[in-house]
This record gives sequence, C-alpha cells and structure tokens, in this order.
Amino acid sequence: MAINKAKVAVGFIVAGVLMVFFGVVLTFVGPIIIDDQVVKNTVIDPKNSMSYTMWKDVPVPFFMSVYFFNVLNPQEILKGEKPMVEQKGPFVYRKRIQKDNITFHDNGTVSYREYRTYYFEPTMSSGNESEVVTIPNMLVLGAAGMMESFPYAVRLMISATFKTFKEGPFLTKTVGELMWGYDSGLVDFLNKWLPGMLPTTGKFGLFAEFNNSNTGLFTIFTGRDDIRKIHQVDSWNGLTELNYWKTPQCNMINGTAGQMWAPFMTRESTLPFYSPDACRSMELVYQRDGKMQGIPLFRYVAPKTLFANGTDYAPNAGFCPCRQSGLLNVSSCRHNSPVFISHPHFYNADPVLLDFVQGLNPTEEEHGLFIDIHPMTGVPLNVSIRLQLNLFMKTVPGITETGKIADVVMPMIWFEESGYIDGPILSTFHTNLVVLPAVMEFMQYGFIALGVASIIIASLMHHKFKASYKEWAQGDQDKKEKCDIHNADK
Repeated sequence: MAINKAKVAVGFIVAGVLMVFFGVVLTFVGPIIIDDQVVKNTVIDPKNSMSYTMWKDVPVPFFMSVYFFNVLNPQEILKGEKPMVEQKGPFVYRKRIQKDNITFHDNGTVSYREYRTYYFEPTMSSGNESEVVTIPNMLVLGAAGMMESFPYAVRLMISATFKTFKEGPFLTKTVGELMWGYDSGLVDFLNKWLPGMLPTTGKFGLFAEFNNSNTGLFTIFTGRDDIRKIHQVDSWNGLTELNYWKTPQCNMINGTAGQMWAPFMTRESTLPFYSPDACRSMELVYQRDGKMQGIPLFRYVAPKTLFANGTDYAPNAGFCPCRQSGLLNVSSCRHNSPVFISHPHFYNADPVLLDFVQGLNPTEEEHGLFIDIHPMTGVPLNVSIRLQLNLFMKTVPGITETGKIADVVMPMIWFEESGYIDGPILSTFHTNLVVLPAVMEFMQYGFIALGVASIIIASLMHHKFKASYKEWAQGDQDKKEKCDIHNADK
C-alpha cells in the first residue's frame, strides 16, 4: 500500500516538473505569440478585417470643436488700442473620414486619398451657426500685409478697390458664413482679374476648402516587409520632400499620416507625422503612462520647441521669417498671407504675446494637445489636437482700411479635433489586448506555481511514504527474525 502511494507521489513530482517546464516555456513563447499576432493584425491588408476597417473608414466618433475670438473693440483697434476679444463656442462638427482610391503597390506601399466631411452638431454646441461674431477681415488685412512692399500707388488702388466692394478691416458674419463661405463681390473680382491669388474660386470661408475635400494623395508603407515602417509616409502628392521652407530638414516629410503608428513603442519613442494643413512634419514626445478603461497607454504631447522660433531653437530657423516663439509662420504655403499657427490662447508661447491682446487665458488642460497611444499596437485610443489660427495685423501706408493698427498677432479662431475609441471596438480591443494577455500571463505563472507546489507536496508525501515503508519493512523483518529464533529453539 505504501509502495503504491510512493509511486503516486513520484507521478505528481513528474507532473509538477512538466507543469513548471510548460509554464517557463510559456513565459518565453507567450510574448512571442502575442507579438506575432500583433504584427499579423496591424499590417495594412484587406484580409485583416478589423484593423483594415479602422484604417480605411476610421469608425470611431471624431469631432471638430471651433471657438471664435469675437472682437469687442474694432474701432478702438483702428486707433492703435489693444484688441479685446471674448471666446465664443464651441461650435461642434462631427467629422466623417473615409479613404478612397486605395491602390496597393508591389513595393509594400499603398496609395489613397482621404476625404473629410463635416456635419454640425447643435446639441453639442453652445449656440447655432446663425450666431453672429466679429473677426478681422482676412481679405482686407491679409491682403494689406501681403502688399506692404508694393508701390504706394498700387496700395492706393487696392484700398480704393476695398471701398468699392464695401470691404472693411473687420467682418461681422454668422458662424456658418465664416466657416463655410459667404458671397463676396471682392472675391469674384479677384478671381476674375487675378486668378490664383485666393485659395478658393467660390465662396470665401475659413474652412471652405476643408469640407468635402481630401488631404492629398498619400502613399504609405503597409508594414508587409518591415513592421517598423508601417504607416510611414513614402510620398505625398508624389513628393518625398516639400518646397515651402528654407532648409532640407524643415522640408522633410517625416513619420506617418497622423492616424496610426508602428507597434511596440517604448517611452523613448516619438510620434512623428506629416500634416498637410500645417504644411510641415511635426513630432510629439512621451509625457506619461496612463490607462483607458484598463487599457495601458502612453500620452504624447507637443514639446515646447514645436513652434519655437529659430533663435530659441536653431533647427526651426528654416521655418522663418519668425516672430515670437510659439508661432509658426505658414504664409509660404498660404498664398503669402500673414497667417500664423499656434497653440490656443498662445499656450506654450512667448508670454509677451499675451500682453498685446486682452481676453486670453492659456492652460495646459484646455489648450494643450495630446495623443494617447496603445504602445503595443501603435493605435491611438484618445486624441485631442488643438490649434489656433492667427493673423498678423499692422498699419500699411496707402491702405487706409488699416488705420493706425498697432503691430499685433491677432487670434481669430482655435479648433480642437478630438476622437476616442469606444463601444464594440473598445470592447474588442480590451478583450484582445488586456484580457487575453492577462489570461496567458496568469496561465504561465499559474502553471509554474502549481507545478512547484505539486513538486514540494509530492516530495514531502514521497518522503513520508518512504519513511513509513521503511518502518513497516523493519517491523516485518523483526517479526521474521523472532519467528526464526522461535523455530530454532524448538
């Protein structure tokens, strides 16, 4: 009986050893299996139904929230006084993104055009599109800045043209008109006699060229041959570099198209991407770890050097002529109009900019941009891109509409493009990337723990059974010896 129990104990020891071995193997093989599945499921391929659909149609809700800086003292500004503004908004638009003209190439790249359409969401907005606001008139003040170097006689003619079409330095229109365009006799006149001077041939609006438009022809790597290059831009509109800026570094098209990145990111990784709207490549940096409904993430933010001028950050000298740090001069890709991009309310910019405009209050929480990335897959979980459009205003002799305006970078609007993964996609993400890896990790350490426990318990039992067997055998031997002695005496 004791012999059978000892054999059972030995069997448990062997089973324990096998469980420990299996657990150790799983510890090394498990991550390899997970990584292999990540690679297979992130490659841009129609066979990968979930990831391909996410890339092609971006099924998550995406919104653009627009805030206007309503000018409170336009007449005083013309006399040289400090501008006073009040923020109005948000005016929220649902953004639909869809890729079309998708063509796969033999060199492991895919080309496409991404179309975007905006739909007003009144229930999410502070008001409706019929609300009236006053902002600087880009047609007048922008043109004045562009023509500062023109002969004085030409400037007088331009000023007379403004008066003919009753265009003043400030514009009071509805939100809908300012966003998507309004009829202008001046625009029609310029398009007829100076074609190509304006970015639009129809109605003039701040976002007129964005709605029902595409961002250009992108060609990106699918990751088929090298997962590290997935989503990286190979060319944009056939170009591998830009011609807007003054240095090769600033003209580089770096990173992805700004929607997804390569998997297996570390805290040392950055988020480079090319933005056609900003006319340049940009790069975000790691800030901190975080979680979104249990899913681990890395938060990336804009470094202070992103819009720094060439004096404060030498690599940005190619984006000049520059003004204060915190402003990106995009005039070279905006028909030479004196337009600048910044963070909202001049967040992270030279504090002196706040001295020239009254009504601004920058904070990181409300005005800093960020992207939350799932580091294993490179998929954004939560995105908030916030940028501000500014117009440089000044007095231009000969153009009387500029009055005595003091030199100022005038904020006009700022907007936030935001979106986050939710619903069934988030549930699938959570199951595949949190629950299953956790189960696998539990299994590998569970096998090891159970195996070690089995070995220890079985070893103790085996030792006990062996000792009991020795006692029994010794007792049996003693009885046998006594019996032999007794028989000998007889």
